[in-house]
Amino acid sequence: MARYKRLETLSLMKAIGIIPVFYNADFDVARDVACACADGGARVVEFTNRGDRAVNVFTRLEEYCAKERREIVLGVGSIVDAPTAAMYIGAGASFVVGPLLDEETAFLCNSRKIPYSPGCGTVTEIHRAHRLGVEICKIFPGAEVGGPAFVKNVQGPCPWTEIMPTGGVSPTKESLGAWFGAGVACVGMGSNLITKELLAARDYAGITKRVSEAIEIVKQIRGGGK
Repeated sequence: MARYKRLETLSLMKAIGIIPVFYNADFDVARDVACACADGGARVVEFTNRGDRAVNVFTRLEEYCAKERREIVLGVGSIVDAPTAAMYIGAGASFVVGPLLDEETAFLCNSRKIPYSPGCGTVTEIHRAHRLGVEICKIFPGAEVGGPAFVKNVQGPCPWTEIMPTGGVSPTKESLGAWFGAGVACVGMGSNLITKELLAARDYAGITKRVSEAIEIVKQIRGGGK
């Protein structure tokens, strides 16, 4: 069962603005990355379902967070079907993210009051996601779908739409300024934030610094607001 209620998770995603996205098969590394991100201020963390038995690493990570780092809101990404989502929800996922929109996953998440952010690439898919109870739609891959201009043009006729791009987002003032200027609710960032170099060096302090700097940029873009 999720440790955080649906509205709490959604509010934190929007308030913080940056969702770190990562996968690592080594539990110790996964734990240290999640903690480094939280230490930098990004306490809503997406662990992706990218490797064999990834759910086992996620389960250990959520158990650790529940005991030692309760402020971390741990969710799962790269979910494409309801059976896989169910495994992670059973392991305590506080939110579910996917590269595509799957109705059965939406129904499952709604029934358990778990936020679901499916990948959408058209206004029609976003509308369909809304009808399925989705609050924050992921656009993926963000740059290829149309970048910040896509967000801005969607929100013209559909100003109630809340969007989280993943792919094509960098922790720079230029990139974040363009996305948040277009009106995104939050952004997901993977290897552009948690770089291969930092991981290879086990430089968790460097990850914390990079995350903290990115969050500070978002605060400045928002005019110092939450």
